[in-house]
Amino acid sequence: MTLWKNATQACKTHLKQTPFLVRAVMALCGLTVIGCALDGYSNTSLYPNDVSSVCIRMFDNQTFWRDMEYDLTDALSKRIEAKTPYKVISSDDLADTVISGQITEVNKSVLIRDREVGSALQNEILIQAVVSWKNLKTGKLLIDSQLISAAAQYSESLNQGAGYATNLAANKLAERIIELMETRW
Repeated sequence: MTLWKNATQACKTHLKQTPFLVRAVMALCGLTVIGCALDGYSNTSLYPNDVSSVCIRMFDNQTFWRDMEYDLTDALSKRIEAKTPYKVISSDDLADTVISGQITEVNKSVLIRDREVGSALQNEILIQAVVSWKNLKTGKLLIDSQLISAAAQYSESLNQGAGYATNLAANKLAERIIELMETRW
C-alpha cells in the first residue's frame, strides 16, 4: 500500500511542477483517445465478415423500358467485384448470399426547355428499384425490400441520348446498392 501512496504522491508533485499548457495538451490528447474509442472508429471491414460470395439474380423489369435489367445487373456485378471483398458467383448453390430485385419505375422528364421553340434542352432519367439481399446460410435478409432510386441527366444537344442516361443512372443505382450492403454502425 505504501508503494501506491508513494507513486501517487510522486505523480501529484510532478504535475504541480509541469506548466499549465503542457497539462492542458496532455488532457486534450487523453480525451481525444478516449473519444475515438467511444465513437466507434475502427479499421474493420465495412461489409459483413461472414459473407464471401454473392449471386446476383437478373433484376425483374416491371417497366416498359427495354434492357434496363441488363444494365443494372451488369453494373451491380462490376461494382461488387471492384468495391467489396465479395466474389460474384453465378450459382445460388455455391454462393453465400443472393441479391435480387425489381425495377419498379423509370421516368423521363424534361428539366429545361428552350423558350422560343419549346424543345427539351436538358432531360432526366429516374430509375427506382426494390432490392433484397439474403444470406443463404442463415436465411436472414440483410437488405429487406429496400426502395432505392437514382437519376441521371442528359442533353441531346450535347449528343447524349436516353441510352447514355439510363446507363449512368443504372451505375448510380448500383453504387447505392453497394452502400446498402455496408454494415450498419
